[in-house]
Amino acid sequence: MTKHTNPDHARLDRAVAEARQQRESREAGYRERALKLYPWICARCGREFSGVRLRELTVHHKDHNHDNNPPDGSNWELLCLYCHDNEHSRESDEAVRNRVVEGPPVATHNPFADLKSLLKKNTD
Repeated sequence: MTKHTNPDHARLDRAVAEARQQRESREAGYRERALKLYPWICARCGREFSGVRLRELTVHHKDHNHDNNPPDGSNWELLCLYCHDNEHSRESDEAVRNRVVEGPPVATHNPFADLKSLLKKNTD
């Protein structure tokens, strides 16, 4: 982690670290439960996992809500890393295809907004 002298950056770093820790803690809970409920097989490609390679098997939330973790595991499926990435890529692609674009996209950031004044300062 990069150390910042700016207190706002340090506070942001702490918030990000805390959020990651909470996510990892939450994931560890439902992952362990899912591994007890389901066979260690990818639900898409059918590859079997065990031993060291078990870490390549992930829990996919069918409704994409990571807080929806019913005790019976009905919102989960075990997917290998590759199938899990593919699943989320397909969803992203589908969302882009179905997006209705009305007019040109709106830029939210203008990197050259203050360029004229910066150039003027350098020439003075």
